[in-house]
Amino acid sequence: MGNIEIVHKELSFDVVGCAQRVHSALGPGFPEGVYHKALCHELMKCKIPFESEARAEVFYDSVLCGEFRTDIIVDGKIVLELKALDNLTDAHVSQAISYLKATGLNLAILLNFGTERLETKRVVL
Repeated sequence: MGNIEIVHKELSFDVVGCAQRVHSALGPGFPEGVYHKALCHELMKCKIPFESEARAEVFYDSVLCGEFRTDIIVDGKIVLELKALDNLTDAHVSQAISYLKATGLNLAILLNFGTERLETKRVVL
């Protein structure tokens, strides 16, 4: 059995640490936007480069079919999708996969602040 390489291991660890500090301080129950702003603040404190609400375009057959905004893209490498829900579902994973396809990145991390313990899920293309 070969070694499995974890995509963006150190950066992922740092980002999840930031999210855990936010969740630890705020707990569950707030709207997603509160966690978004708090996480951006924590990423800045940790000097982790990011872009909030980065615009992405969706093409089909070379035709622009739409656009959307990601929650956060960290260091041009990781899509962060924030939620404040009872639990993550397959639909959230599908959304993350679509975001990866549209951005050309290969790692998304779902962060759910709506549970007693921060729920995280890595999605790799």
